[in-house]
Amino acid sequence: MLPEKIHLEIVTPERRVLERDVDEVVLPGTEGSFGVLPGHAPMLAGLQAGVAVCRGGGEEEVMAISSGYAEIQASRVIVIAETCEKSGEIDVARAEVKVKEIEKAVGDSTPETDPEVLRLRMMKHIARIRAGRKMI
Repeated sequence: MLPEKIHLEIVTPERRVLERDVDEVVLPGTEGSFGVLPGHAPMLAGLQAGVAVCRGGGEEEVMAISSGYAEIQASRVIVIAETCEKSGEIDVARAEVKVKEIEKAVGDSTPETDPEVLRLRMMKHIARIRAGRKMI
């Protein structure tokens, strides 16, 4: 028999961001976004910077996740993320300033500048902007 709900838990090194029963979870996987419904096959997935969404009880929660892992079971999803912010916690204007700073750093880059670090920072702040504006 399939479970009716998914128990979702999202934690970072600093705090437990969310713990509740939901109907659906969408996560930003390293191979692309994917959805999880009750009864999903067990898997372990790497996460990249992006927007995560959970829906349940007529509510939708939008969050920005930087990177991490998700353990998926038929009735449970545990996300361990480097950072995770709910949309209402995000200062979109500050994230936009950070994106502009990174764009400038790319233009002013020196041989010591690691383009991959800049790319990851850019992805993180773009995810924050999208989650803050609830751009799913």
